Amino acid sequence: LTKELMAKLGLDSSCEPQTYGIGLKELWRVDPLKHHPGRVEHTAGWPMDSQTWGGSFLYHLDEPGDTLVSAGYVIGLDYKNPYLNPFLEFQRWKTHPSVRPTFEGGERLSYGARALNEGGLQSVPTLGFSGGALIGCGAGFLNVPKIKGTHTAMKSGMLAAETAFDALQAIPDDAKEQLVPLDMSPYDASLRASWVWKELHEVRNVRPSAHTPLGMYGMFLYTGVLQWLFKGREPFTLSHAGADHTKLRPASECTAIEYPKPDNKVSFDLLSSVALTGTNHDHDQPSHLTLKNDAVPVERNYAIYDGPEQRFCPAGVYEYITEDGREPRLQINAQNCIHCKTCDIKCPSQNIDWVVPESGGGPAYSGM
Repeated sequence: LTKELMAKLGLDSSCEPQTYGIGLKELWRVDPLKHHPGRVEHTAGWPMDSQTWGGSFLYHLDEPGDTLVSAGYVIGLDYKNPYLNPFLEFQRWKTHPSVRPTFEGGERLSYGARALNEGGLQSVPTLGFSGGALIGCGAGFLNVPKIKGTHTAMKSGMLAAETAFDALQAIPDDAKEQLVPLDMSPYDASLRASWVWKELHEVRNVRPSAHTPLGMYGMFLYTGVLQWLFKGREPFTLSHAGADHTKLRPASECTAIEYPKPDNKVSFDLLSSVALTGTNHDHDQPSHLTLKNDAVPVERNYAIYDGPEQRFCPAGVYEYITEDGREPRLQINAQNCIHCKTCDIKCPSQNIDWVVPESGGGPAYSGM
């Protein structure tokens, strides 16, 4: 819905394109001896290379009577290699010697994935318009270094509500029964004057600092020196340098990535993971994953990028199938979709349009 509003009203005409990450997450019940309630672990880098944004989180949840651990990995969707598979990178991350022991002997309970708005200050669009406003993740208020956005989303909703209330109060009594769209334009100024904008301004250069030739090492240098010293007061703002779908390189310029087979103890295959999401869509509903041009997947995505859809989707929705030596075709398993929206974002041809499915469809996450 936000995407359609942006296009129709030109809300993103004065900001940079939004940049995203795909976050993959699992919930585990671990050995009580390995559980440390309240412990928070963050990493950056491996298994990503220095030119690809990536980092993990591992939280030991403080749930009475249980030993739950929430773990995940986030990969920037501005990655370049079409052979990169976010799901398999997440599974590989769990095999690191400093991470694997946490999961050994434990039980995986849930799996899920979703796209995260990582553009920050540079990608915040016009927020208020006649009759509506963009709030929370629809606008993109995630604090990327903290991997936190609930607090900023809540505050933006509060400010939007206050703007709506003031607009209602300004309507003359004799016109309040009429259907008059509220003027929500003051919401922009209200948010820019709040602590949300101050927080986003302070960390605005963290994400794009990885776009230098130094890659992630440039980000480490920036956050370890400039960001720590100046707290965002440096007299410059870095750019994200374009939308994520423009960053993918042709397969002929990249090296295929070989991933280890799952051991079914710490790392797992995709289909058994999707089963843990509980996702479901009625079989007779129209597909909510639509193509603008049915020929593009084979003629462009497959021919140039070797079909990246079959790798960037964390639920096995997209498959290129070759039958009896004929030309490959794209098969869309829409019933597997877990509503992460990565396909709409990362498709190099911008040919996939994720639309809202029937009510009640999608993942049924438990404890996530």
